Amino acid sequence: MPESEPWEYSLYIPNDPRAVTVCRRTLRLILTMHGLIRLVDLAELLATELVSNAVRHTKGPAALRVRWAAGVLRIGAWDADPSPPEPPQPFDRVVDREGGRGLAMVRACADVWGWQPLSREGNRGKYVWCELAARRTA
Repeated sequence: MPESEPWEYSLYIPNDPRAVTVCRRTLRLILTMHGLIRLVDLAELLATELVSNAVRHTKGPAALRVRWAAGVLRIGAWDADPSPPEPPQPFDRVVDREGGRGLAMVRACADVWGWQPLSREGNRGKYVWCELAARRTA
């Protein structure tokens, strides 16, 4: 049974494509340890898209952030580029493309998503996030 107390994790990563796998496996462990195994597959997919975008489209470091509060899982990726992400197109328009599907997939699969400029500890950038309610898979 999922915990009722809120929690949050941050994993800071280098700009390295291998870091996407590290994030995905870390997320699986976090959710399993907190009793949220039924959210793992979808959460991994969404985190992979968010972190891949952060690594692929920026030159600086990035971070995966995962938060659980009030029955909602928030998955986000911070990167060092403060420019807004390209607005996602409807998924049916991008499904056959090789690239450019990430945020369309996030928008199609998450309950809600968004982004915000972020400045922390002298670092500027943006935070792109999505949320999954635990009820969706119960």
